[in-house]
Amino acid sequence: MKVKWLGHACFLVEEADYIIALDPYGDDIVPGLRPLTIEANQVLTSHDHSDHNAISAVQLEPCDASPFTIARVESAHDDQDGTLRGKNTIHFLEASGVRVAHLEDVGENLTDAQAVKIGEIDALLIPIGGHYTINAKQAFEIVRQLAPTVIIPMHYRTDRFGYDVIGPLSDFTKLFEDEEVRMLPGDTITITEDMPRQVAVLQYK
Repeated sequence: MKVKWLGHACFLVEEADYIIALDPYGDDIVPGLRPLTIEANQVLTSHDHSDHNAISAVQLEPCDASPFTIARVESAHDDQDGTLRGKNTIHFLEASGVRVAHLEDVGENLTDAQAVKIGEIDALLIPIGGHYTINAKQAFEIVRQLAPTVIIPMHYRTDRFGYDVIGPLSDFTKLFEDEEVRMLPGDTITITEDMPRQVAVLQYK
């Protein structure tokens, strides 16, 4: 299963030439990120904020039946049961024995019940920047709770892009052993069932 990061919380997940777009952002919404032009077979969004629900940026292409099984877990966009920013839908996708979970804009620690619903996963796409979502330390605790093989951080800032109120990547990566963190050269990773445990940092292209 291929996972491609397009910046912020937007990913393309591909299996057998079928592509799902997750949480596309709108034009001129996230500082430093180019407008999106996406071709996909399906689009999923977690909530109705403009940095996550730009469905118009996705050109839907006809395709045969999806190879993915899609499940959802409801969560909150804040630590007050959604009273500040509303609800957030966590999506997890399964195909050919590989399971990928996208936590979208989760703003709270996961309950045991939520963790059980998510189950065992091969790759976890997780926000780490804080302010609008969980912060780096909370993300680290969720990683320990879910024990994914591949951890892909998102929703953080760099000197090139991102909201200035959210934290940098280093706040998260410093919580892991150096040998666990892989700075990949590109924006795409292929997830298999037999990968070593790692924090896979994808590059914004």
